[in-house]
Amino acid sequence: MKKWRIAGINFDHFHMGDLLRQASEHPNAEIVGISDEQPARMVDAARNFGLGTDQVFTDYRQCLEKTQPDLVVLCPAAACHGDWVAKVAPFGVHILMEKPFAGSLQEADAMVAAMQPTGKLLAVNWPLVWAAGQQTAHRLIQEGLIGQPLEFHHHGGNRGPLYHGADKIEKEPSAAEKAASWFYSKAQGGGSLLDYMGYGTTLGTWHLGGIKPEEVTCTWNIPEGLEVDEHAVAVIRYAGGLSKTETRWGAFTDPWTFQPQPKCGFVIRGSAGTISCFDYEPMLRVQTAQCPEGFEVPVDELSAPNRNPIEHVIHAIETGSPLIGPLTVEISRIGQQIVDTAFASAQQRRTLPLMG
Repeated sequence: MKKWRIAGINFDHFHMGDLLRQASEHPNAEIVGISDEQPARMVDAARNFGLGTDQVFTDYRQCLEKTQPDLVVLCPAAACHGDWVAKVAPFGVHILMEKPFAGSLQEADAMVAAMQPTGKLLAVNWPLVWAAGQQTAHRLIQEGLIGQPLEFHHHGGNRGPLYHGADKIEKEPSAAEKAASWFYSKAQGGGSLLDYMGYGTTLGTWHLGGIKPEEVTCTWNIPEGLEVDEHAVAVIRYAGGLSKTETRWGAFTDPWTFQPQPKCGFVIRGSAGTISCFDYEPMLRVQTAQCPEGFEVPVDELSAPNRNPIEHVIHAIETGSPLIGPLTVEISRIGQQIVDTAFASAQQRRTLPLMG
């Protein structure tokens, strides 16, 4: 079997540590290099994955030229996704971009255009896809358990992006860390809406079968002293009804530790039933016409190649098999359309037709 050469470039998002760990654990992959303009951000990764000084770079070009990767993992700030794809694509590599798709729909389309001449794969990682509940809920929808899916209702978020690092290790951020972080920078695509609403819009689009809505109404809360929102709510109108997505930093607890109230996750309503799928919980709750009182369905035990994005993308490249829905640029683009429209709606304080 081919040994897939993987490089991690730009450590703006702490999820880089998780993705590199998955690469290190893949039997047919190896980490050949990492690169970031700030050497301090690579110290843990270099130590954790046994990388030598000849594999650690502050210049992405040197990293790509010297290590010759097959697949590059990118974790830049949201508003810089387009820039980084434009920089890396000419090297003829496959790219796995950590969520969100982009800082804007225009940027997302530029990313796709930059990859087209290379013929290589561009995949967008949404970590919630690898929670077994999401894949189980989608399987049940595809099997017709709740009839035609009509609506999704999503609540997402956590205590805040600086309260945890790679592998969800908890920490308490300082005021200085907040001030210095791209997550709180308007110019760099910060804010809970741009950080987290794509989960709801992208996975919701997947569950609804890839349909597009007609219009979006959104409002947000930007606390005093900050330039980005920490809480946003969007109502999404489709031809057949309303869906909604709510995202916040400042949940009482992180859902992977203790579910906050309201719970983080999805409720999907279909023409013949409903499914509730709350993040990281071992059971789904289902209602059907035959059992309106509801019943529980245990989440599936995930198996290769659907346990994490590294093994999934490598499998897709090796076999030509399709990516799971949210990782595709087609589903992620619709999610981005809704996010862009929600952002503009919140700014303008009015309902807007779907953009793009």
